[in-house]
Formats: sequence, C-alpha cells, structure tokens
Amino acid sequence: MSTFEEILEKDGKLVYKTKGVSMNPMLYQNRDLVVIEVPKGRLKKYDVALYKRGGSYVLHRVIGVNEDGTYSIRGDNTYSIETVPESAVIGVLTAFVRDGQQHQVTDSDYQRYVKAWCAAYPLRSFYVHLKWKARSAAKKILGR
Repeated sequence: MSTFEEILEKDGKLVYKTKGVSMNPMLYQNRDLVVIEVPKGRLKKYDVALYKRGGSYVLHRVIGVNEDGTYSIRGDNTYSIETVPESAVIGVLTAFVRDGQQHQVTDSDYQRYVKAWCAAYPLRSFYVHLKWKARSAAKKILGR
C-alpha cells in the first residue's frame, strides 16, 4: 500500500474519496472525490491543504499565511484553528468531483463559494456557540 506522499511523488496527482465531516458542506464523506497535486510554491489564503498530522492525513482550508513559514488552517465545518508548518503540507486541492462532474478550484463559482463561506464564519461560529450554551443550560435545568 502506497502512502499519499509516494503517490504524489510518482504520479504528481492523487485522487481519493473524502473521509470525515470537517469539510462539509463543500465535501461530503464517501460522496466526493478530491484531486490533490503537489503544491507549486507557497499556498495562498483559501487553498485547501492536504497535510500530515501525526500518522493521519488532514484536508483543511488555509485561512492565514503566516510570515514564520506556517499556515493557519481550519476545516470548513470546524471552529478551531490549527497552526501547520509548511513542511507538513504534502498537497493542495486542485479540483473535486461530485456526481461525475469535475469542479476546478479556479472556477469563479467555487471562488465565490469560498469567499462567502469564509466571510460567514463569524456568524456560523456565533450560532454554534449559542446552540452549545443553550444545550448546556437545558442539561442543567433538566438535571442531565
């Protein structure tokens, strides 16, 4: 069994079905294929990086490019930011396939989606925080 790094080194491209929910609603587990390529230079804000965290591979969005050679990264469906060194990044999303149709990350529809989704983060985060507080208060009131 080849590692993602070996496939990228050999073929220059990696195509696989996503796992996990951290990139919902853009990518859904076992539905969408992602096309990953070796980065051509430093990643930019809004790129989706494939990186290694311990023994696991993670596919999350770059939300900040830091001067110290790291990236601030967060999944589209997560609320914590991770600092990732450039050396941990092994690939970048260049396209994804849904229902047999390939979507390039350079497409204008994709670019609009990314900017809108990222701009809405403060509202989404506030909503999730309120929901968590309401659940916590309900548990205390109901004694659970």
